Amino acid sequence: MADLPFLLFDADNHYYEAEDAFTRHMDPRMKRRCMSWGQVNGRKELLVAGKVNRFIPNPTFDPVAKPGCLDEYYRGINPEGKSIREAFGELEPIRPEYRDRDVRLAKMDEQRIEKAIYFPTLGVGMEEALKDDREAVHAAFEAFNRWLLDDWGFAYKERIFGAPYISIMDRDRGIRELEWALENDARFIVMRPSFIYDKAGSRSPADPYFDPFWQVVNDSGVTVVYHGGDAGYGKYMEDWGEGGDLQAFSSSPLRSLSMAHKAPYDLMAALISHRLFERFPNLRMASIEQGAFWVNWLFQAMERSYGQDPNYYFEDPCETFRRHIWVSPFHEDSVLALKDLVGADRMLLGSDWPHAEGLPDPTDFALELEGFSDAEIKMVMRDNCLGLSERRPV
Repeated sequence: MADLPFLLFDADNHYYEAEDAFTRHMDPRMKRRCMSWGQVNGRKELLVAGKVNRFIPNPTFDPVAKPGCLDEYYRGINPEGKSIREAFGELEPIRPEYRDRDVRLAKMDEQRIEKAIYFPTLGVGMEEALKDDREAVHAAFEAFNRWLLDDWGFAYKERIFGAPYISIMDRDRGIRELEWALENDARFIVMRPSFIYDKAGSRSPADPYFDPFWQVVNDSGVTVVYHGGDAGYGKYMEDWGEGGDLQAFSSSPLRSLSMAHKAPYDLMAALISHRLFERFPNLRMASIEQGAFWVNWLFQAMERSYGQDPNYYFEDPCETFRRHIWVSPFHEDSVLALKDLVGADRMLLGSDWPHAEGLPDPTDFALELEGFSDAEIKMVMRDNCLGLSERRPV
């Protein structure tokens, strides 16, 4: 454990959803169109829209991988050439702290984490799975958010900040869900890092049509988190002969090389070039579990675009990014390069605990911050996220 003179605010913790996370509060009329459980060849499987869903290999999460067991694999350290399945090692029975918030608080004490934002594990793949049925998307996540409030809370003891999942496929329904979340003291909301899908034609989340939603976000001062998951980019692999639904921990070298950083790059490019932050100057956003490799590309592209067409932008788009967007880099990223681009005051600790690809000990993120001053380390490991947890209404 890294020796730090302060407690942490971890911007990326996870629970493993209870089996009734989507069904406990589900409108019975919608269950067949949303989530249910079934036995397939003697195995308990999650059915989404009536089909077996493969986003998570074992959605019961029992057994489950040990925290951080893929740390070296994701750093590119695999001299024995193990497959990702072999790198997982032995699974273990699910631990109580993955599903019980009071047990988890005791674990946070042990880890020297004072506060953390909590995100879905299964849930970040479900909007894509239901995207052809807009009503089902909203029914599923409205049910999910009420389970989340039951089991984890949105600001439990001012330590566990469960982030309700908001979709705006139906803009007005998304606004009502956001207003409900705000009434229940949500400090963070999580959204899919992608375009807004509609069978009639997808559009940017920064399209002026969605401005009534962003007005509520802007005025409330809640922080919007775009967290990695199924952003709907798998379909683009079909043109290269590698189609199929996204499955966690099942990829290919081509997908890894070409698609791993596309979603956050495209999303932030759209939000900035479609002038969302000009219209809503109080917005604060964070990119979590999407790494930072894409930030350098985006800054280079924005610098060139601004030089070519300075009259289009209301200001240098790099400055827009620096003012409105916080980034949690992967621990294997070049964090010094990110600091040079956005500043230490826009970087967040994200351990991804207890996921296999995260850090086995969240304090070890500090060991990646070589070249940072003590004050900058404290910003990244605590202070920046502390500021984002405070809603700043207009």
